[in-house]
Amino acid sequence: MKKNVLHHTENFKSKLKRRAFNLFPAYRRTGGRVIYLSDDWYEIRVRLKLNIATRNYVGTVFGGSLFGALDPIFMVQFINILGPKYVVWDKEAKIKFIRPVNKTVFAHFLIEEHFVKQIKIEIEKNNETEQLMTVCFKDIEGKIYAEVEKRLYFADKAYYQSKRDKKMLLK
Repeated sequence: MKKNVLHHTENFKSKLKRRAFNLFPAYRRTGGRVIYLSDDWYEIRVRLKLNIATRNYVGTVFGGSLFGALDPIFMVQFINILGPKYVVWDKEAKIKFIRPVNKTVFAHFLIEEHFVKQIKIEIEKNNETEQLMTVCFKDIEGKIYAEVEKRLYFADKAYYQSKRDKKMLLK
């Protein structure tokens, strides 16, 4: 079955996971809130409001809040989609501030099933791969305020462990 926006649902269990994620102190302090988490982790939506906790010196949303609210999502999303046979790490990130955020903004993380299959095929061939992912903060009208690029590292867990063991032996 092909995954698309219409097939993703949030059930009771995914609502509990979403609430727990939002309560995690490191994420909670960003000001961002996961407002939707599909039961299969393929779709996540984040909201960030301008308020006293996210406001910067000039009265707009602090850039650290913008970045922090998006930072862990792709990695956690892929860890849950791929499962325990794989390793996922954030490798690199870049944020582009397009305009000051003075209202509530939203980000939509949607992973396509064919993209997950492509990652698994690359790992089967090369034991590891890197992928560049992009997500934007937009207002309700669709105007873009910030864009984040994340480079993620994916590997077969057994391969990654042996690679780490070899590095430790060289120390």
